[in-house]
Amino acid sequence: MKTINKVDISLFLTVVHVCLAQADYAPYFFDNGPNTKNGNMALFSLSEDTEIGMQVYILNGTDPEGDPVTFGIAFEPGFKNYFKVDSQTGIVTLIEELDREKLDAVEALVSISDGLNKVVEKVRILVTDANDERPEFCNMPFIVNVPEDTPSGRSIFQTQAVDRDNGSGGSVTYYLQNTHNTKFAIDRHSGVLRIKPGAALDYEKSRMHFVTVVAKDGGGKFKGKYQVLSSSATVTINVVDVQDTPPSFVGLPYYGYVYEDTLSGSEVFTVIANDGDRGNPNAIHYSIVSGSDGSFIINNTSGSIMVLDYPNHLKKVLYELKIQASEVSPEGDVVAHAFSIVTIRVVDLNNHPPTFYGENGPQSKFELTMYEHPPEGEILRGLKITVNDSDQGANAKFSLRLVGPRGIFRVVPQTVLNEAQVTIIVENSEAIDYEKYQFLSFKLLAVEIDTPEKFSSTADIVIHLLDTNDNIPRFSTDYYIARIPENSPGGSNVVSVTATDPDSGLWGEVKYSIYGSGSDLFLIHSSTGIIYTQPWATLDAELKSKYNFYVKAEDTEGKYSLAEVFVTVLDMNDHSPEFNENILEKTMIIGAPVQVEAIDDDAEEPNNVVEYSIMQSDPDNIFDINIDTGEIKLKSYIKSMDIVQNITKQKDCKWSVVVQAKDRGSPSFSTTAVVKIDITEATQLKGPMAAFLFQSRDNPMKALGLLAGVICVMVLITVLISTAMFMRNKKNNRIMPARHIIKKRPKDYRSRTVRTGWLKFKRSNSPSEKFVTEDPEQNRDNLNSNNNMQPPAPLPCAPALPPPPLNLPKQNKPEWSVPTVSGAVASKSKRQSREINSPSVSSALVSELKMKLERKMMESNSSRY
Repeated sequence: MKTINKVDISLFLTVVHVCLAQADYAPYFFDNGPNTKNGNMALFSLSEDTEIGMQVYILNGTDPEGDPVTFGIAFEPGFKNYFKVDSQTGIVTLIEELDREKLDAVEALVSISDGLNKVVEKVRILVTDANDERPEFCNMPFIVNVPEDTPSGRSIFQTQAVDRDNGSGGSVTYYLQNTHNTKFAIDRHSGVLRIKPGAALDYEKSRMHFVTVVAKDGGGKFKGKYQVLSSSATVTINVVDVQDTPPSFVGLPYYGYVYEDTLSGSEVFTVIANDGDRGNPNAIHYSIVSGSDGSFIINNTSGSIMVLDYPNHLKKVLYELKIQASEVSPEGDVVAHAFSIVTIRVVDLNNHPPTFYGENGPQSKFELTMYEHPPEGEILRGLKITVNDSDQGANAKFSLRLVGPRGIFRVVPQTVLNEAQVTIIVENSEAIDYEKYQFLSFKLLAVEIDTPEKFSSTADIVIHLLDTNDNIPRFSTDYYIARIPENSPGGSNVVSVTATDPDSGLWGEVKYSIYGSGSDLFLIHSSTGIIYTQPWATLDAELKSKYNFYVKAEDTEGKYSLAEVFVTVLDMNDHSPEFNENILEKTMIIGAPVQVEAIDDDAEEPNNVVEYSIMQSDPDNIFDINIDTGEIKLKSYIKSMDIVQNITKQKDCKWSVVVQAKDRGSPSFSTTAVVKIDITEATQLKGPMAAFLFQSRDNPMKALGLLAGVICVMVLITVLISTAMFMRNKKNNRIMPARHIIKKRPKDYRSRTVRTGWLKFKRSNSPSEKFVTEDPEQNRDNLNSNNNMQPPAPLPCAPALPPPPLNLPKQNKPEWSVPTVSGAVASKSKRQSREINSPSVSSALVSELKMKLERKMMESNSSRY
């Protein structure tokens, strides 16, 4: 029973499977019509300019049972595969370039499959046109033969171009390039080429024309852009000659010659004429119309002209033959003719050279005597020369020229026909110089010009010159430089000048003289030119070392020239060095040198160069001296007064030094002097004012200038404050502050010592009293008394130095005094007062500085008053 049931179940399943198999339907494409890009590609079209790789279509279909479908595309054997398809998405892509002109439709097999069933359809894909083809001319090349007498406006050729595109891209129109420079025109639609109205062809002017025809399509899109394509072709137009031009002679004008040795019947000349219609020429026949007088004939066909008689028997020298050239057709008719003139000259042979003649017949040498430097343009009248050539015509034409020194003379005429009188004219008077040449020699040359033989002849011309006084004496140089020692005795030779005059005889003799502001000490020999000093002259380079004057060279007629003489008096060592008078006593501060100076009155180096040395000192080996500057300083190991006192064994530090000053001349002179040196020790300076005084010990004017500046600033401040106070008090009818009347300094006035009382300030609560200055020599009642008759105070010559410290020792030297200055100053602080009164300034430094400033003040006062 179980077995039966199993069989029934298997049979049932088989029946079910068969039923299901009979119910599986095939897939199919969607047909969306011709205007879509989605379906089965039925009635699908594609432009030929579609780029490769572009998606062009999507295959679309379905399966009735809803199973997934795949797509495929295939082509017939032997055809290119233009497309490929994505089997899953159905996207169709172009893989091969399309060309409608080669293939206007592509057949393909598209398929759709659900895995069990596959449906294949054959489709035709149309390839649409794009404007990618240029017009192409047919039946190239274009060569046209056109007779030159073709009337204007007539058609001569038709060009044809084909464009394989469709529509406007396939339509063709025609144009000509350079329409303004051509005789042709073209129909833009048919391409027919014709001669322009009013234009004509001429074979004789242009045998060939080249016309460029342009074929242009109607334009269209290509790859999305609108474009117009064109091509060009050249039409060669050959102009065919026709008989419409008369003959023309070649090689005009015509000239022939008959020479005296020409034989009868000889050919003289040949004319040539050509038919003007060179493309199809006719024969030319020649004939003589007139002018031969029976002496010449012409060959009918060759155009050769021959003489019929001997040249000696010809009646004329010049013949003009009128020649006719006739154009004869093949039938023997004269179609056209032309005329030309042939000039034939009877020419004598060149068998005579030019010949020179004098007064007595042929002559080959001519001589003349004349003074040098004749006027330019003057004719040499002593020369009588004639030249002649016995030939005729061109054979008797020759040129004349002078051969010799150029530019001195010229000959007239320069070109001669047959015969002429020869004239020689002076062209360069300066070159005719007796001093250079006593005589001038030339050759007069006559040479034929236009003859092949170039016959020539010569004649010698000799000109003897006579001298004139045409030169002035010339010095050998424009200036002379001489040197003479200052110790030369009177009558010593200085320099010798030389001048020459190239003239001959008495004109060449030279006399010398001397003049000028610097010539008083000098003489010159009138014939030899030797310059020497006056017998009484004494030269001194220290008084005057340079002299200059002029020398004059003069000939017998008074012609002269000048030269300048420069005389330098050489310095000799004739002065000894002299020491300055103020060097006998010197004060030396340890660490600072003192200087001695000697002056040599010689004029030049090395005579006035002084060298210094220490000859003796007591004690010895203590001092050093600078050989060039004369600075004396202590040995480097002496740095304090204790060392000095140990050396001298005494407290007196005044030493004597014997200094020698020696010049560098040859021989050398020297001078000695004893210098007493007082040695002191510089005290350590404190404070800015003391430091400044120490630094200014050798330059007192520096300290004096600083103090003058300080006083000027103080006076300026006082004036400004006084002016302000005056303006304020003026409103209150008060006049403040008091001022002093400046008195004129009397002639016998002596400078007073500096007093510090005027620098004292007093305190006051009144602003106007702060600037009142105390003056113990004036009455207090005279304040603001402007009408007092007291003499004015003297003007200050120089600013005063700060007062010396109170504890300085007294000096035996005169006091340092300056005139007092009236003015108001502001009070100083106590600190500044203490610095000024500080006893730290060195007494020696202040003493020396005070002495120098006092001397300067006295010199300034004496020069001022």
